[in-house]
Amino acid sequence: MPEEKSLILEARHVTRRFPAPGGGARTACDDVSLKFYRGETLGLIGESGCGKSTLMRLLVRLDVPDEGEILYQGKDLARMKGEALRQARQHIQMVFQDPGGSFHPRMKIRDMVCEPLLNFGRIRPTEKDAAARQLLEAVGLPAEVADRFPHKLSGGQQQRAAIARAIALEPEMIVMDEATCALDASVQKTVMELVCRLQREKNIAIGLVAHDLGLVQAFAHRVAVMYRGGIVEILPAKGIEKARHPYTRALLDAVFDLKMDFTKKIDRIDIEPFGALDVPRGCAFQTRCRRCTGICQRERPALLPVGEGHEVACHLCRQGSG
Repeated sequence: MPEEKSLILEARHVTRRFPAPGGGARTACDDVSLKFYRGETLGLIGESGCGKSTLMRLLVRLDVPDEGEILYQGKDLARMKGEALRQARQHIQMVFQDPGGSFHPRMKIRDMVCEPLLNFGRIRPTEKDAAARQLLEAVGLPAEVADRFPHKLSGGQQQRAAIARAIALEPEMIVMDEATCALDASVQKTVMELVCRLQREKNIAIGLVAHDLGLVQAFAHRVAVMYRGGIVEILPAKGIEKARHPYTRALLDAVFDLKMDFTKKIDRIDIEPFGALDVPRGCAFQTRCRRCTGICQRERPALLPVGEGHEVACHLCRQGSG
């Protein structure tokens, strides 16, 4: 019997809307449910504007959903306030896409890395040097980096320093929002290997947001595919080739690999998506799907299991033709 996984954080039917110019609203996250487990990486992929970053901001309580719950240890983060919220924040940390932008330009790396520890009374001011050295060494940075300002570091060094700050409080979960997209491929690989090592050592859950399906497939345990605010497919990363949703299949075909069959025609999605305020009833992918049928235009497909750890929101899959 397989060992039961330890649930760290759960999003239940989360919806977030934003006011639109001229009236109306744009739905960035639409009835999203996801689970994050200890020692596991969940990769969240999708094109720009699909709601990935909005969802991750909701998970770390930088924003509040209009509907649904964000449950940590059975308590709804979305409803927490005051000291209860402050204490909960230390258990869920975030690494942002632009590490330089998330640092104060006039604070040295030592001060920024140790700031969370001081805020929660984990160390005394006299212990900053030792704490900074330990954290920087944990992410492969020399101790002398502590005396530098952010602009004196390379992009890869800045991201390592951001990770050092994120692990300072020994959180149970870290959210990485496109945290490697601006790095060179070699540096990207090194940073992700660092994250995986820290995950093994500290047994933390990781939410990895990315555009690159190849990157997610290489480093995640599970993959959730997001389209126009909703989750259309969830499946094990090792079995990503078994994806059944037309959108996920198109993403797979677009992954460049030196071992790929260059004689095979790439199945492109040429049609532009509908506007954010012009969402039709039924399946959100219907206007770009070449296999759209009448039921796709009438009814929104629910996310239903089609295999072990595999869920798909597609009428075609339910009909056995996916």
